[in-house]
Amino acid sequence: MKYQKLGKTDLNASVISFGTWGIGGGSVWSDLSVGVGEVESLLDAAGDLGINYIDTAPVYGTGVSEELLGKALKNGRRSKFLLQTKCSLNWRNEGGNFHYERDGYTVENDTSAKAVRKDVEDSLRRMQTDYLDVLVVHYVCKSWPVEETMGALQAMVKEGKIRAVGLSNSKPGDLDEYEKYGTVALVQEQYSLLAPYHGCEYFPTAQKHNAVFQVYGALEEGFLTAPDYVDRSFPKGDVRGKLPWIHEPIRGEIHKLFQVMQPLTEKYACSYSNLVQAWTLKQFPNLNLLTGFRHIETMENTCRCLDITLSDEDARLLSEAAKPAQVKELDK
Repeated sequence: MKYQKLGKTDLNASVISFGTWGIGGGSVWSDLSVGVGEVESLLDAAGDLGINYIDTAPVYGTGVSEELLGKALKNGRRSKFLLQTKCSLNWRNEGGNFHYERDGYTVENDTSAKAVRKDVEDSLRRMQTDYLDVLVVHYVCKSWPVEETMGALQAMVKEGKIRAVGLSNSKPGDLDEYEKYGTVALVQEQYSLLAPYHGCEYFPTAQKHNAVFQVYGALEEGFLTAPDYVDRSFPKGDVRGKLPWIHEPIRGEIHKLFQVMQPLTEKYACSYSNLVQAWTLKQFPNLNLLTGFRHIETMENTCRCLDITLSDEDARLLSEAAKPAQVKELDK
């Protein structure tokens, strides 16, 4: 495993982080129901592989992901991991900007000081812990002053409830603004071979502030793991059924991309996933690869991407082959 400091903090995080969106279940992930025992096994496997960084959020299964982690992190596991969750999205019906309705809940986005503090208290209770290593603003919102939001976050750092702050679903200008009122350790943003535009625009600002760029969606919810995955269908509500990769002509272009990737998987003796992950890691020097794990085998395979040294020529080849299938904005 390789490690990196999270921004200007002393938090030493594994370059591969364990994303727990999937274990929240619900209609977003219609083919999964996970128990505490399975999460414990995943955490133990992560520890064995050197993965020490976990990401979750209150809205992942509307509390389910955090509650499962809280139960699974007992028996000495909590101290082995950096635990990251988020604030701003809640379903308390206490106001805020409407974000979405799902599984019988109305989720609102609220970055007021009061809401952010309540989010932290709720997460600490659900995960049965006294502190959070990183708290990420899930969706940056301009309805409340950044000074107010960051003021609440910095106060909780001083109180020992959180150790570092991050931003997600933000823009480079947001990072500049938040940095006026404190230190941002990382930005967590969507980035992939099929949707690289946002990241490419963000990299210079992340570099300027020495912030880790934590990527989510590098494998596009599985669509870059194997050619036959592109031809799957998904029930209504499943996040994968909302993505453009299942529709022509993009689906056909992704199949052409796999044809380019196939000989490269032989050259590097790796899976399609590893090839895509190695390409992703090569795009920015301070990048963290956030990957959802629901099976130990997937976790083990993901770690193999760290052993691949992709040549500049092959990286350019993949970038060019992906262009006909790329989109600028995704609704996830």
